[in-house]
Amino acid sequence: MKGKVVLVTGANGGLGNYVTQAFLDAGATVVGVSRKIQQSDFGSPAFTAVAAEISSAEGARGAVDKVIAKFGRIDVVAHTVGGFAGGQPVAETDDATFQRMFDMNLNSAFYLLRAVIPHMRKAGSGRIIAIGSRAALEPGAGVGAYSASKAALVSLIRTVATENKDAGMTANVILPGTMDTPANRKAMPGADTSKWVQPASVASLIAWLAGDAGKDVNGAVIPVYGSDV
Repeated sequence: MKGKVVLVTGANGGLGNYVTQAFLDAGATVVGVSRKIQQSDFGSPAFTAVAAEISSAEGARGAVDKVIAKFGRIDVVAHTVGGFAGGQPVAETDDATFQRMFDMNLNSAFYLLRAVIPHMRKAGSGRIIAIGSRAALEPGAGVGAYSASKAALVSLIRTVATENKDAGMTANVILPGTMDTPANRKAMPGADTSKWVQPASVASLIAWLAGDAGKDVNGAVIPVYGSDV
């Protein structure tokens, strides 16, 4: 990945930390985007922090403009931003929860990609990898808003793949099961974590998709369920 400019959203999150480090270890120049991120979050001189709220069109466009202004291009987007809210059936889900899930899990991706794609098309190349969820394909009771937003993300990414294959771009989405992050351990203290997906494994897959070996994978929806299959 030497010489590549990689934009990682949610770069200091439970998965984003691993993804950012994986690309830094591979020799890439990494721009980490998050609402609260600092240059000191990663010690590498190849890392640049950009604080931004990408669930709005203005915030996403501003973040992309900063990257283009500094580096001239974006070769890879690793979109790890997302969130979960649930616990209620659809009939009892309030407007705010439903909207929040779509802002975090769908709108952020849409606004970011709308800003990035023209630059990638102009360059004639680009890799887009987004993080969905197993719930996108296997929804369960009490997670209607979350599952719907992640299913919409899958459709969005596959559409981007189809629309931009003529420009040498690829777009794929990974669907992890429950990941072994500090936030999930805190939220589910009694869970059997041995079945959870390791963030480092997902980060390695993202890096592979972004590299030369992944050039023939496009429009894929990739399940990563660990041992909980």
